[in-house]
Amino acid sequence: MTIIQKSGPEKRSVLIKGHRTSISLEPEFWNELQRLARERGLSINMLVSEIDDRRDTNLSSALRLYVLKMLQEEVAGLTQKSDVQSHLPD
Repeated sequence: MTIIQKSGPEKRSVLIKGHRTSISLEPEFWNELQRLARERGLSINMLVSEIDDRRDTNLSSALRLYVLKMLQEEVAGLTQKSDVQSHLPD
């Protein structure tokens, strides 16, 4: 059983198109954003700027939705690999 610990939002400052802004997110979302940025070879500021350009909701929500979408895509990719491997001959 997974234990979910309550962690409050952390406010961090980011630079978007030359303007500094503060964003409040839970540490788990910050960690995933940093991982996703690193995997793409981007700084956190660059990734947040990309998400900011495409958002249609407030920035914190857009960042959470981006992380959720990317994790869903990763899980779907793992599921597809697992399905293919289960159909391979021994």
